[in-house]
Amino acid sequence: VRKEEVKVQVEDSNILHISGEREVEVVEDNDKWHCVERRRGSFIRWFRLPEDANLDEIKCSHDHGVLKVIVPKKEAEQKKNVRYMDVE
Repeated sequence: VRKEEVKVQVEDSNILHISGEREVEVVEDNDKWHCVERRRGSFIRWFRLPEDANLDEIKCSHDHGVLKVIVPKKEAEQKKNVRYMDVE
């Protein structure tokens, strides 16, 4: 799949959508005949991301037909100043 054929989007509800449409044309030709085959198909996948996914920092890359999606985690929140009390 070429990168122009793939669409990646993320919703605020932590859903990552990967979709696209692929069209392949195969041409066979010789002295006696000429044949052209066209195949077309669409695909869609969705993934529910964890609550700590950093939606603003998602990165996508495409290399030799392979789509790579990196979803970093949000920084862990600093724990608030916790005090323990003695139980009497």
